[in-house]
Amino acid sequence: MEDNNEGKKSRWAEWKDKLAVTYRLVVINDDSFEEVNTTKLTLANLYTLASSLFVALAFLVFLLIIFTPLKQFIPGYGDFNAEKKAKELELKIESLETEVASYEAWANGIRNIMVGNVDTTGETGNREMPISVEDRALNVDKIPEDDVLRTAVTEEINEPEPVVVNLAARNKPLEQLFFTPPVTGSMTKSFSFDERHYGVDIAAAKNTAIKSVMSGFVISSDWSLETGNTICIQHSDNLVSFYKHNSVLLKKTGENVKAGEAIAIIGNTGDHTTGPHLHFELWHEGKPIDPWDYVNFN
Repeated sequence: MEDNNEGKKSRWAEWKDKLAVTYRLVVINDDSFEEVNTTKLTLANLYTLASSLFVALAFLVFLLIIFTPLKQFIPGYGDFNAEKKAKELELKIESLETEVASYEAWANGIRNIMVGNVDTTGETGNREMPISVEDRALNVDKIPEDDVLRTAVTEEINEPEPVVVNLAARNKPLEQLFFTPPVTGSMTKSFSFDERHYGVDIAAAKNTAIKSVMSGFVISSDWSLETGNTICIQHSDNLVSFYKHNSVLLKKTGENVKAGEAIAIIGNTGDHTTGPHLHFELWHEGKPIDPWDYVNFN
């Protein structure tokens, strides 16, 4: 055992001696063999210098990875951020798809109205079934004791009388609305559900200005093969007006217009026309109504 320990110590001593051996590094000019510089080195110094350079290089690489985009190229390092961004993009895509679907549905509805593709049966879809109430449940005659009790309770808690809100005032009946005639002239074709003619045709002189029947917002101002230059305006009280076959459109989509303001010039554009005239439609709550009943074209 002692021999083994002595052998280990001797090898460690030899290794320490080797580390302590001094070497001379001499730099000589190759042409003149002149000694330019001399440096003394030991293996211990070389190991220390190499270790320091390795640690410094590793630290520099670490800083580059932390504070620069290089970390994206390390497998597994940027997966968390990438997953978070992917979820955010997925939510944005779903939101955009919903908006696009809503816009397409709205655009298809407007397009169907413009070309006259609507349901003429007058059905509005699913209707609620009437609620059956027994006759005895309708017996709500007041008794004197009830009036006395209500008066006493009201005076005790001093509650103000409830405010009654007239919801009907928000949507006026069509008969109470004033419509500016879009153009004055003679009617050449009347409103007809059976013929799928959801407006009236008014003949007028060439270059006559078409006016908005009410103040509103232009939701469509475009050209189509069947109706030519067509403009559509959204008004209050769930009213929408259409002006078709115009020669020129004076308003663009998104503009606000006032009642009586010129929005187009009468014309003869589109396939479904036989001469210069205005095809005018008036829609209320998604259903066409006869404009002749509410607008004075004379």
